[in-house]
Amino acid sequence: MASLRTRPLPPAARRTRLMLAGAVLASVLTVVTAGSPAGEAVYFTGYAAVCAAAWWAALRLAARDERRPWLMLAAAQTCWLIGDLVASLFYWVFPESDPTGWMDAPWLAGYAAIGASIMLMARRRARGQLREPLLDMLTLATAAALGMWRLLVVPALRESGGRYTAGVWLDTGYLLGDVLIVAAVLLLVLSPGTRGTPTRLLVTAAGTRIVTDLSYGLLPLMNVEDLSPMGGLVLFGNALMVIAALHPGRAELTRPGPAVRTLHPSRVVFLGLALVTAPTIAVAEASLPTGQRVTMLLATVAAGAFILTRFTTAVREQERAERLLSYQAAYDPLTGLANRRTFTGRLDLRSAGDALFYIDLDGFKEVNDTHGHDAGDALLVEIARRLRAAVREEDLVVRLGGDEFALLCPQPSVHADVIPLAERLLRAVAEPVRYGGHELLVGASIGIAVAGEDTTPGELLRTADTAMYEAKRAGRGRWVLAEPPSPRDSLPLAG
Repeated sequence: MASLRTRPLPPAARRTRLMLAGAVLASVLTVVTAGSPAGEAVYFTGYAAVCAAAWWAALRLAARDERRPWLMLAAAQTCWLIGDLVASLFYWVFPESDPTGWMDAPWLAGYAAIGASIMLMARRRARGQLREPLLDMLTLATAAALGMWRLLVVPALRESGGRYTAGVWLDTGYLLGDVLIVAAVLLLVLSPGTRGTPTRLLVTAAGTRIVTDLSYGLLPLMNVEDLSPMGGLVLFGNALMVIAALHPGRAELTRPGPAVRTLHPSRVVFLGLALVTAPTIAVAEASLPTGQRVTMLLATVAAGAFILTRFTTAVREQERAERLLSYQAAYDPLTGLANRRTFTGRLDLRSAGDALFYIDLDGFKEVNDTHGHDAGDALLVEIARRLRAAVREEDLVVRLGGDEFALLCPQPSVHADVIPLAERLLRAVAEPVRYGGHELLVGASIGIAVAGEDTTPGELLRTADTAMYEAKRAGRGRWVLAEPPSPRDSLPLAG
């Protein structure tokens, strides 16, 4: 029995796995040595390598016109590293000083840069298809902001007695930073495009950052004082972002994807959950102060407005698609004239005295054979335009197929309208059509039939068709009237 061999991984997959293994190892070492100078050395060595790799990805691996999102990502990592260095310096060297406030500036700047970076990726990825993902993102981000407000800011407000101290404002700033990252990732994921390994890495990195920030806010409420092991999780999340930037397939994060016109069921579920977030919190926290209950109400109204706008947009898209399908079913795609289906429907509504012109082009095959099908198409489009220009607004001009056209005129005067119109149509078709430096020449044979009281649609069409073939046999470039509508009419039957 032949031995089974494991299929070797592609080089890109091997490199990604090696980088992931290195990130896990550095994170574990950071957790194990947390709270000691050795732990600080491990953390900052690993994070410095992450920042260096981020700048390498931005400056060396990206084309000049594609660098902006990756430069923002590298700048964000650098801002976070600076914030960590300042915090560590004061912790170890100036333990009695409180740098809260200005020390947080580089950290908050990092959030803004990361959010802008991912949103720019989403904008490039969507390319004119951003409206629906944007509405979904606003809905879900509103619900996420409300949930994180409840988890992070409300406890701080209770501790401060309802006063917005500097600490509460800082917690609010970090909340906004997390919401910005959530919104940016949602916009990226909801935009059309490929969702391969780089997208999954970036989403996991953003999720890790959110979990980390929630842990920093919630663990002290659970009487957990030592938060230094959280540095390992921070390092791992930041490393994932840079691994996504280094991945050979990272172009999927900015490459435009095909338009998606269907609403995925999972979106409906998430949008529904977003809508009930605020009422759920309000019910669970019936004792909230008036100001916070008003906030809940406003959030509910905002989420509802976003969802209603989203579904209104979806309905409008469906209506536009239905109108397009209706148009395509009723009109010829080349000439824009009514097609045979529309013509059949109008014939069913005919009245006595309606005139049907059956028009067949003479010499069209020679044009196709000599100048090609593109020339033939251009000729048909121009003939269709001339036919429309030659008739009344209430007359229906139809392309039956190939080089055959029809004209249905409601109750014209036979003497004053039918024969002059036939002559006018012959002259319009016979005019040369210029195409590619050539003059394309065709003529027309026209058969005319006038509906009587008992004429069926099939009889009217067959009569006009027969008259058209009589015109061809008579020498082409002429018209034939099948029969007068009444014995009192005295008029020529051919011209």
